[in-house]
Amino acid sequence: MTSKPILNSTPIPYRAPRPEPARGAEGLSAGKYAILGVVTLTGAFGDTLLSIGMKRFGPIPLARPELMIRALYSPWVAGGVLLLLAFFASYLTALSWADLTYVLPATSFGYAVIALLSKLWLHERISAGRWMGIALIVAGVGFVARGPALTPNSEPPPTGALQGAEEG
Repeated sequence: MTSKPILNSTPIPYRAPRPEPARGAEGLSAGKYAILGVVTLTGAFGDTLLSIGMKRFGPIPLARPELMIRALYSPWVAGGVLLLLAFFASYLTALSWADLTYVLPATSFGYAVIALLSKLWLHERISAGRWMGIALIVAGVGFVARGPALTPNSEPPPTGALQGAEEG
């Protein structure tokens, strides 16, 4: 009885997924809008929980990294880290079907959410200049959301790094 090798040593060529037709925001499905919402909210709430936890923990000098580890045991910091892990997972999902130049600005509405949470939960004073800056960001989100989520690529992505990772 001859045994067949379990793993094929031939590198698998990279096949770029077929790009979706370029569409405006009106072409996004409800699920994709939900992913963008999850990215926005988990990032904003995660950052806010981290801020609450670290303000309660106190200053940590760079020369004392063990204090950062201890801070992770704070429920506020741990909750913030978990929300930021959810942020990262949903961010990766969004990047799998849309351009970075669409996802990042489209989720920048989180800056407005952070400002509101900072005002309400952290009782931070937010200057008129900061509110104006946040308003400009939100207005910019409107411009980006009108464009296509995915633009057609003129050339395929480099494959060298992908082939090296698949061989190892």
